[in-house]
Parts: sequence; structure tokens; C-alpha cells
Amino acid sequence: MLKKIESEIETIISRSEVPEDPIHSKNTREWVLKLKPEADMALQIAALGHDIERSIRERKIRREDYSNYDQFKKAHSQNSAKVLNEILSKYDINKTIISKVTDLVMCHEFGGNPEANILKDADSISYFDVNLPFYFSRNSQDETALRIIWGYKRLSECAKSIVRNFSYDNSKLEALFQKAVLELSNV
Repeated sequence: MLKKIESEIETIISRSEVPEDPIHSKNTREWVLKLKPEADMALQIAALGHDIERSIRERKIRREDYSNYDQFKKAHSQNSAKVLNEILSKYDINKTIISKVTDLVMCHEFGGNPEANILKDADSISYFDVNLPFYFSRNSQDETALRIIWGYKRLSECAKSIVRNFSYDNSKLEALFQKAVLELSNV
């Protein structure tokens, strides 16, 4: 059953207009398993599907509809949780697991409990690992700097130590990343 659920989530995410979404989905799960090797099925499903709403054009939350970035991220989390709840409810799966997946995805942007914090860190690490070069290619340096700062600030100290070791082939992105991380590390 887990393989069927994973396959459905992966199929939906493969349709995303954001080219890095399928890679980010799997990479976030990989980071969850690096941070917590004994992660249960609910945490792994939450990692795989935490951004699923972005892959459904007619249900996607739009950044421009929110004046506050945190409100946008909260709405995104809630919408992804709702989509995953609908998917999981089609399967003969324990309601406790469905509830846990939903709760984890609702908290994936801001954390709030030990497992949600792991998912938040894995998502953010994966953003820096996979998404950032793509994001930079589509956005201005100023916008990218704001996103680096927002993402880095939400990391735990352990996750920050991982991200600080990342580097990028694009020299402009590397300089932007180093400047932002250095300034935040000296705060």
C-alpha cells in the first residue's frame, strides 16, 4: 500500500510547473532519513508530499495573493495537507497515520514539535541543496537573497551547520549565499 501511495504522490508532483519539485520531494524525504533514520511511514509520506499542492494548477496557492510571506507559506502548508488528506483517505490506511501526515504537512514551514521540526529542517536543507539554483535562475538577486535569509533563519543549529557547507557553481549565487549566510551567522 505504501508503494501505491508513494506512486500517486510522485505522479501528481511530476506534473508540477516547477521543474525541481519532483527532485525536491524525494530529496526532502532523503534528508528526513538522514536526520532521523528511524522515521516512520507518516513522516516519510509527509516529506514526499509536503509541497503537493504546488503541482495542481487549479488548487495552487499563489504568492501574489498574500501580502505577507509567512501567511502565504501557512496557506500553502494547509492546502498541501488537505490534498494529502484526500489522497490518503482513498486508501485502507489507519486514520491516526492520516492525521499525523496531515498535521506534519500543516507544520512543515514553521515546525512546532520534534517531528515537524525535522520535516521543516529537511525541507529547508533540500531547498538549499536542490531548489536554490533553480530559484535564482527565475528570480532577481534581491528576491533570492530574501528567500535565502528566510530559509536560513528557520533552520535549527544542526541544519544550519549542514547548509553552511553547501556551495554553488554559479559564482553570483555563491557570493549571494555566502554573504547572506555569513551575515546571519554573525548576528
